[in-house]
Amino acid sequence: MSPSVPLQEMIRAIRSARTQCEERGVIQRECAAIRAQFRQADNGGRSHNLAKLLYVHMLGYPAHFGQMECVRMIASPRYSEKRVGYLGAMMLLDEKQDASLLITNSIKNDLAHSSQYVQSLALCTLACMGSAEMCRDLAPEIERLLRASNSYIKKKAALCAVHIVRKVHDLGEMFAPAARGLLAEKNHGVLHGAVVLITELCERNPETLERFRKTVPDLVQIMKGLVISGYSPEHDVAGISDPFLQVRILRLLRILGRNNETASDAMNDLLAQVATNTDSTKTVGNAVLYETVLTVLDIKSESGLRVLAVNILGRFLLNNDRNIRYIAMTSLQKIVGTDHTAVQRHRGTIVDCLKDQDASVKRRALELSLALVSASNIRSMMKELLIFLSSCPAELRSNAASGIFNAAERYAPSQRWHIDTILHVLTTAGGDVRDETVPNLIQLITNASELHCYTVHKLYRAVLTDISQQPLVQVACWCIGEYGDLLLRGECQDTEPVQVTEDDVLDALETVLQSHMSSPATRGFALTATMKLSTRITDNVDRIRSIVSIYGSCIDVELQQRAVEYNALFKKYDHMRAAVLERMPVIEKNSPGHTNGESTGDTIKEIQPAKVKQGELLPPQQPANQVCDLLDLLGGSGEPLQPSPAQGSVAPGLPIISPAGGDLLDLLGGLEPTPVASAPAVTVYEKSGVTLTLSCEKQSDSGLTVTLTASNSSDSDISSFTLQAAVPKSVQLHMKAPSGDFLPAQGAAKVTQMVVLNNPNKVNLKMRVRISYTTQGSGFQDTVQIDYFPGLNAASH
Repeated sequence: MSPSVPLQEMIRAIRSARTQCEERGVIQRECAAIRAQFRQADNGGRSHNLAKLLYVHMLGYPAHFGQMECVRMIASPRYSEKRVGYLGAMMLLDEKQDASLLITNSIKNDLAHSSQYVQSLALCTLACMGSAEMCRDLAPEIERLLRASNSYIKKKAALCAVHIVRKVHDLGEMFAPAARGLLAEKNHGVLHGAVVLITELCERNPETLERFRKTVPDLVQIMKGLVISGYSPEHDVAGISDPFLQVRILRLLRILGRNNETASDAMNDLLAQVATNTDSTKTVGNAVLYETVLTVLDIKSESGLRVLAVNILGRFLLNNDRNIRYIAMTSLQKIVGTDHTAVQRHRGTIVDCLKDQDASVKRRALELSLALVSASNIRSMMKELLIFLSSCPAELRSNAASGIFNAAERYAPSQRWHIDTILHVLTTAGGDVRDETVPNLIQLITNASELHCYTVHKLYRAVLTDISQQPLVQVACWCIGEYGDLLLRGECQDTEPVQVTEDDVLDALETVLQSHMSSPATRGFALTATMKLSTRITDNVDRIRSIVSIYGSCIDVELQQRAVEYNALFKKYDHMRAAVLERMPVIEKNSPGHTNGESTGDTIKEIQPAKVKQGELLPPQQPANQVCDLLDLLGGSGEPLQPSPAQGSVAPGLPIISPAGGDLLDLLGGLEPTPVASAPAVTVYEKSGVTLTLSCEKQSDSGLTVTLTASNSSDSDISSFTLQAAVPKSVQLHMKAPSGDFLPAQGAAKVTQMVVLNNPNKVNLKMRVRISYTTQGSGFQDTVQIDYFPGLNAASH
C-alpha cells in the first residue's frame, strides 16, 4: 500500500483483511508511512494522515506517536487542520499526559478568536480533557464567554463551565452570576446549559443553593412556557416540547425544593400541571412524568400531589415496557414507608408483577410486596407470596422465604396460622431458608401448647411424604421426640384421626437416620428424638437401645459422642433417664442476636445453657465440662449427682456430670476443672440506629474466635446487611456465613457473624470492619477499626 492512499481506501483494505494477522500487517504498514510523513518538515497532508491515525486508534491499536502532531496542528492558522488537531487532542490526550499542557496557550488564543467555530473547537476540547491546571488558567476566559452575545458560544461556554466546576470546586463562585443571567435567554440550548451549570453549582455548595432558590419563579415560568407552548418543529419530540430541557428543569427544581417549604410551595401548581397535561402514551412523556414524580416525592409537596404522583407510578406498572415497570417499583419501594396507604391502592398490580418473566422485575415486585404486608392484608398477601415461592427462581427463593418469615412473625393472626405458614415454606423451599429458622420454629411450637398435638401430627405426615427438606425434617424429629406420646395417642381434634403405632414412628426416624439425604445435624436430631421416645413408649425400648448402640461406632464424631452418652444413660444411669429426657419447658425468646449459627449445618449452640435445644450437646467452648463428661463414661467413682428439677429438663444428649472431676483427675492430684468464663461483649460501632458489638473467645495460643453481633434500633427495616473484615497480612482470617442479612426495626432480631483469626506471629491484633446495608431504598456504607479485643492478653498479640 502506498503512503498516499486516502482514508476510505485504508478503511476498505482493513475491512477486507481475512485474518487478524493480515489486518495487523495493513495497519503496521500504514502507521510506518504516517510516521515517516510526520517527520517531514513540509507536509501538506498532515490533516489527512492524522485522520487515518485516529481511525487506527478507534480500532484499538497504538497511536500515541501522533500526540505532538495534534499539538502542532492546533497551533495551525488553517481551520481544516485546527479541527482535526482538536479532534485528535480529545481522543489521544488526557490530563495525565504532559503534552496536554502544551496546548493551553493555543486554546487561550482560540477562545479569543474572531470565528465562532474556532472558539467552539477550543471550548469543546477544554470541556472534554481539560486538567485542573488548565481549568484554573482558562476559567476567566470561559466566564467572559458566558456573557457573550452569541448564543452558540454561550451554550458551549456553559457546558465547559460545568466541566471546570467538576474539576475545581472553588471556581464555582466565579460562574454563579453569569449562570443566573443565562436563565433570561430564549435559546433552548443556552437554557439547557444554564440549568445544567446551576444544578452542578447547587449540588456542590450549600450557600450557592440558598442563593439560587430565588430563581424558582423564573424556572417555573420557563417550565410553564414549555408545557403550554404549541407545536414547535425545532424542539418537538413525539408531541412534547423539548423534553430534555423539561427533565433538566425538573431535576433542578427537585434540588431547590428539597427541605424548603417556600420553594416547594412555589412549584406545587406547576408540578400538578405537568403531571396532568403530559401525554403518558409515549416514552418521551413517561420520562417527563417520571422526573415529575421524583420531584414531587422529594420536596415538601402537598398530600394530594403525592397521591397523584403515586397514581402515576401505578399507571407505569401497567405499561408494557419492563424498564418503566421496574423504575416504577423502585420509586414505590422508596416511599412505601411514608405513603403506605397510597401505595396500598396498587397492591393488586404489584402482586401481578410477581408473574413477570423478567428476573429484575420479579425481584423488585417481591421486595415491594413484602413491604406492603400489614395486619389487615396478611392472609391475602401471604397466599400470593406462597404461590410465588413455589415457582420463583432459585436466586430469589431465599429472600422470599426470609421475607415471608418476617412478615408472618410480625402480623400473624394466630399461632396456628403462623405455624402452618412456616411449615408451608419449609415444605416448598426448605433448602433455601436461613440457619435460624429451625430454632425459631421450635421456640414458636413450644409456646403454642394447645397446638402440640396438631403440629406433631402434621409434621409426622410431612416426614412420611418427603425427607429431602432438611430444616423441615429437623423440626419434625424434634417434635416427634418431644410430643411422641401425643402422636401415638391419636386424639387430635384439629386433624383427621390417624392411628400411628410405635413401630411406625421408629421406622420413620430410622429412615431419616439411614437416608443419604440427611445431613449430620439432621441425624443428630433424629437420634435424639429416638432416645426421647424411650421414655414415651413402652413396648419398643429394646429396639431404641439397639438403634442407639449402632451409632456408637459412627464415623461422624458428633453422632458417635451422642450415641455413647445415650448408651451410658441406658446402662449406668437408667434410673435418671426419665428425668433427663422429660419434656422440654417453654423456650423463651433469647435476648436478640445471641444465637450462633454454624454455616456447615452443625447444630446451633445457644449461649444460655438453660435454653439448649433438643439434639444439642454442651458447647465446645467448655472443655473442662467435656472432660467430666468423658470421665463419667469411663466410670467415675462416687455416687452420681441427682439432677434438680431444672437440670431434669435439659435437652437430651446433655451428658451427666459426675462430682468433682472424676477418678482420672484424682490421679492427677485432685485437680478441679474450672469452667472458662466468656469475655463480656463490647460495643464497637453505633450510628443511625445500627449497633455492632464484639465478643471474643480464645481457642488456642494463636487462635481466636470473634463474634460480631449487629442490631437495628431505628424505625426502618434494614436489608442486604453485610460485614467485611480486614486484618494485618500476617494474621489469617476466615469469615463464616452470617446468620442472616435482614435487621428488622426496633431491634426485633439480630445478625451474628463469626470470624476466626489465627495469629501465629503474635503481632498486635487490629481489625477493620466495613458495614454495608440498605434502608428505605438507599445504600449506606461505613468503616470501623477495632483495636481492643475483650478478654485477651494484649501482650500475647
